[in-house]
Amino acid sequence: MSEQTADQEYLAQRQLKRGSAGWILLAGLGVSYVISGDFAGWNFGIAQAGWGGYAIAAALMGTMYFTLVLSLAEMSAAIPTAGGGYSFARQVMGPAGGYLTGLAVLIEYALAPAAIVTFIGSAVEELLGINGPWVYAAFYGVFIGIHIIGVGEALKVMMAISGLAVVAILATAVALVGDFDTANLFNIPVTDAAGASTFLPFGWYGIWAALPFAMWLFLAVEGVPLGAEEAKNPAKDVPKGIIGAMGFLVFTALLVVFLLAGAAGADMIGESGVPLVHALQETGNETLAMVVNVLGLAGLIASFFSIIFGYSRMIFALSRAGYLPKSLSLTGKRKTPYWALIVPGVLGFMISLSGKGDLILAMAVVGATMSYGLMALSHILLRVQQPDLKRPYRTPGGVFTSGVALALSLVAFTGVYAFDPKAFYYTMVLFALGALYYFLHSRNHLVANTAQEEFELLEHAEHDLTSELTGGTVT
Repeated sequence: MSEQTADQEYLAQRQLKRGSAGWILLAGLGVSYVISGDFAGWNFGIAQAGWGGYAIAAALMGTMYFTLVLSLAEMSAAIPTAGGGYSFARQVMGPAGGYLTGLAVLIEYALAPAAIVTFIGSAVEELLGINGPWVYAAFYGVFIGIHIIGVGEALKVMMAISGLAVVAILATAVALVGDFDTANLFNIPVTDAAGASTFLPFGWYGIWAALPFAMWLFLAVEGVPLGAEEAKNPAKDVPKGIIGAMGFLVFTALLVVFLLAGAAGADMIGESGVPLVHALQETGNETLAMVVNVLGLAGLIASFFSIIFGYSRMIFALSRAGYLPKSLSLTGKRKTPYWALIVPGVLGFMISLSGKGDLILAMAVVGATMSYGLMALSHILLRVQQPDLKRPYRTPGGVFTSGVALALSLVAFTGVYAFDPKAFYYTMVLFALGALYYFLHSRNHLVANTAQEEFELLEHAEHDLTSELTGGTVT
């Protein structure tokens, strides 16, 4: 068997379904990743920093995500593969840099569903009185099954579920706007912390500790490029999709951050497990509060469902390149990576049994901030080392924009430590173990030695497969 034929057979078993998603579905994917963060979690940052301190933290993290998104838009148009951040980093930092970036993304995307499913279990318990392993298993099983059926079907289901969550946010905003009072934003007593004031009741330190909670308003939007190989026109669809998603998420973040505390009081919102519901109850909107309580579950499901998509594509790309066991990148008749969906799902389910949703999510945030720094650095290096790379979309501001993302990602990384040192150390141990796996084993089993070799192998194999399907001659 020739090397060309072997490559063709290898890639034939590892093909995703092209042309399944336009930019609107990709933007919907980006919103789905994040939307649960609008319903709960972000607001605990107010308890750390007061409303003013949290507003500053949210502005900083919003800037980090927006500059990162603009950088990713350029790289995803130039390098449209399912590996996303891994592929960008490998292009300029070699196999080790690519793997470590992919590992950081994988930690975020593998752990986040395990945390979210515990929150889903709590919501189901509130509504139906049941919770526990069977609930977790049911959600993992159903939504992994939908993903195996097909990417187009999965993205449409995600968009429908996300739509329900968005309706809940908009309805809440309309109901609360008449009760908004600026004084409610600053009703937390001032402490004796350094720099404390009515605007910053917990001083400057509170801003630092609130950074991880501010990230929850945007966490995982960076996963849109993972759908690049399944886009109709990756060079146009992925940049439009990720920028569109980010723009919409900024809008919903402004609604919840201002209106909830402004209507119900920063002190109450900072302690609430279901801030939208409690804000509505506080202002006398009892009926809408019940509806939003139900639709809040849709927000959790949307993020859970979409991040399963994200981890499967990350594992698919790392496996196809030889970093992870190659069986994980096998695809079925519907061109979905079934083992990359099932294996991490089983592991995530086992992790969820710990019931430590907050700890697991904090660990996911540590992985996220590591990946942000590495992806921003990749954009800078690509601009410097490969100025002639074809770029269908170019980041406004160039390396200054990605430099801002890099600087703020380092600040966010330290902020996670300020909030939860235990989660920080656990994640660093997990990252170190993953790094050892590469340096002791998988670096000797890569399919291609460089990113360029990998991309050429993919392009050549795809050309050969297309020729066979259309009756053409393989050259």
